[in-house]
Amino acid sequence: MVTVIFIAIASLIIASAVLVVISREIVRAALWLIATFFAVGALYLLLEAEFIGVAQVLVYVGAVSILILFAIMLTRQHERHEPAWRAGPWWIALAGVIGLAAVLITTIGAVPWRLTDDDLPVSRAPQLGTALMREYLLPFQLAAIVLLVALIGAVVIAMEERRRRTPTLADDIAAQRGAADRAEDGTP
Repeated sequence: MVTVIFIAIASLIIASAVLVVISREIVRAALWLIATFFAVGALYLLLEAEFIGVAQVLVYVGAVSILILFAIMLTRQHERHEPAWRAGPWWIALAGVIGLAAVLITTIGAVPWRLTDDDLPVSRAPQLGTALMREYLLPFQLAAIVLLVALIGAVVIAMEERRRRTPTLADDIAAQRGAADRAEDGTP
């Protein structure tokens, strides 16, 4: 039963990842990316890595994906919809994918996989929490400070961009609505 669930989740991951790459609209690609992140979180839960699975959903689906969607919506200009295969030499990407698949298949076949799980603990979340709060407290806090500085830097850059920005799609729509409202009112 676990094998069937694994195959279903792996198929969902592969299908949604392929749809991320071949989607013509960037918003749809971002939504397929969210589906991929959810499926990876489900795979972690199936592998009994509860902490990593929940962190995957919270961090990637809850934060990174929403950040990507907001960035797309707020910065998207009028764009031409050109097919993805015309954007560049697709045969180079195909050769890269075939090469990567060959390396992965060779590696998977050559690695002696351990088939027993006698020495694995049931849950590693308590040990991970203890290690983060004892042995790795300083690196954990430094990572938090680095992320805070990056967030402050992003806000500063966004404020500077707002002062000298080019009109976005939302600005164009607002201008069109304003022009339509003025036309209805009869004001020039």
